[in-house]
Amino acid sequence: MAWKTAALAAAMLVAGGPAGAAGDDPLAGYRWKSRVLVLAAGDAGDARLAAQRQALASARTGASERDLVTVEAVGKGAEAAALRRHLDLPNDAFRAVLVGKDGGAKITSEEPIPPQRLFSTIDAMPMRQDEAKRR
Repeated sequence: MAWKTAALAAAMLVAGGPAGAAGDDPLAGYRWKSRVLVLAAGDAGDARLAAQRQALASARTGASERDLVTVEAVGKGAEAAALRRHLDLPNDAFRAVLVGKDGGAKITSEEPIPPQRLFSTIDAMPMRQDEAKRR
């Protein structure tokens, strides 16, 4: 269910909604606030998309602790196209992209990314290490 909320938020970002997306960056509203896992697929029936969703569902606490949100670029809609264009992703293939709070892509994968790999990558980031010290 959280992925649906994030997908709606992404649609609002692209449309210039409350989060305040700017110009060509549909993820601008997340910058310096959240890390984003972008899931792209040609259609909602993609098996790798389903596997990634399932893996993330079992790791909600870890994702929340790391300010990680999920945004989907699925299908042929304008929002999905804008996300794929921004991250230079193919229109009809699965991709998972971890985007840091700075807006840079940290991991791009053609296969689902295990939560432990996401978390270890995030935990190695200097910004995350600073966050952990403050908590």
